[in-house]
Amino acid sequence: MNKKHIDPTSSPWAPFGVQLRRSREGRGLTQAQLARKCKYDPSYVSFVELAQRPPSEKFAVTADQILETGGTLSLMYWQHRHTALVPGFPEYANYESRAAEIRMFEINVIPGLLQTAEYATALEAGHVRQGSATQEQADERVNFLATRQQCLTRTPPPLIHAVLDESCIRRPVGGREVMAAQLQQLEASAQQPNMLIQVAPFALGEDRPFMRMVFLLTMPDRRMLGYSENEQRGFLDRDVETVHSLAKSYDRLQIEALNQAASVALIRAVRKDFEDGP
Repeated sequence: MNKKHIDPTSSPWAPFGVQLRRSREGRGLTQAQLARKCKYDPSYVSFVELAQRPPSEKFAVTADQILETGGTLSLMYWQHRHTALVPGFPEYANYESRAAEIRMFEINVIPGLLQTAEYATALEAGHVRQGSATQEQADERVNFLATRQQCLTRTPPPLIHAVLDESCIRRPVGGREVMAAQLQQLEASAQQPNMLIQVAPFALGEDRPFMRMVFLLTMPDRRMLGYSENEQRGFLDRDVETVHSLAKSYDRLQIEALNQAASVALIRAVRKDFEDGP
């Protein structure tokens, strides 16, 4: 039986169909076998793969679970269906879900992959109060974050290296209880074999290599991608020289930041301040 070619530029849903087919074939399943496992009609899977009909959110989530994609299909579904995210970020998140290594530097807030649900909800509540987001958009972002975090539980999990500016752990978000729980989760995360968490102390001053958030992805084929954003949009960088320069700066940051033991000790001390404060 001849396999029909899918042109990923033929329709808005074609990239989803291409990824679905790749993931299905990677698991050695036929359309009929996947349909049976997902409890859908085989024709439905065929139509979705050929971008002749859009997938449902339920199908995207179920297919992710069956094909063990780390949430890739759900992320692609969200990218197409929802507009609450910073332009450019869903594209980054699609790569993030498949990355072998994720290196992060963040300022002022805990990186999304390491946020508790309560911390993320508090952040979004602030945007609603400021009028920069509706409640519906805030809910979408929190749900999208939960989908992103699925990559942490895939097999094998990605290697996570997070350097947090000291402002991340000291800036109160959601009140003392939320912050204490968030910092406690950071301490627990640092004990995972695939996670390295460091704090860049205020003492670095102007010697801190980055003055903005920077994420670096190493894909399974060793290709590297960079990502940063401003208030309006995100920027995914594929240029080899630019990304290599960012990686060198990140290596310097890693050396100058507190080591993991000292970082965890600082996180623990700040957590106790939140727990014991007035």
